[in-house]
Formats: sequence, structure tokens, C-alpha cells
Amino acid sequence: MNHLILVVDDEPDIEQLFRQHFRRDLRSGRFLMEFAQSALTALERIADARDVSLILILSDINMPGMSGLELLPRARSIRPDVPVIMITAYGDPQTKQEVLRGGAEALLTKPIDFAALREEIDTRIGRFS
Repeated sequence: MNHLILVVDDEPDIEQLFRQHFRRDLRSGRFLMEFAQSALTALERIADARDVSLILILSDINMPGMSGLELLPRARSIRPDVPVIMITAYGDPQTKQEVLRGGAEALLTKPIDFAALREEIDTRIGRFS
């Protein structure tokens, strides 16, 4: 079964950035990455991810419409087994507390530390291997 990571961010260049950093993994089929540019689109994909093993959701906090903070409890209620890591440009202590209280596994700040994110992904894949 394919391992899926869902990235939720309204910025179109995020997809290219993630695909560039994980190009070897994606080419080899180690895992799949899908991208949703809104929280509503993400919720639809989370609900219908039956054909793959959804192992991680990465979500920006600041998005138009539904924010990542509003997405978090909804995603957790649909798939409580899937960890969510929030991403923000503003990593202040209050935001971190709010994110963790809301059920997120962690908070990453932009610019993203892709080495740390790779370790997180490796851990998730290791649990399913």
C-alpha cells in the first residue's frame, strides 16, 4: 500500500518546493505527496483516502477561508489515527500552545527545516514497515 502525505497550503509554490526537496523519495515511490490549496479540499481528501495509507498531514495555519487551526480538529475527528503537523511563519509560544492543545503533533516554522521534516516522515514510514 502506498504511503501518502497530504500537504495543505494556499501558496502555489509550496508544491514545487516540497517536490524538489523530496524528489528522490517521490520518484522511487517511497511515499506519495498530494497537495490541497484549501482546508475544504483537504478535508475531502482526508475523508476519502481509502486507496492509500495516509500517514501524515502537514498544514499551514494562515489560509483564506478555513484556517489550519480550524482544519485541525476536523481532520483529527475524521482520521484520529493520522498525525497532523502545523506549519507557520509565526512560531510564537502562544501559537505553539494553541496548536498542540488542538491535537497537532508539532509546529514547524517557515522556512521549513526539511531535514527535520524528513526525520519525521522516516519515523512515520518506519511504523508501517
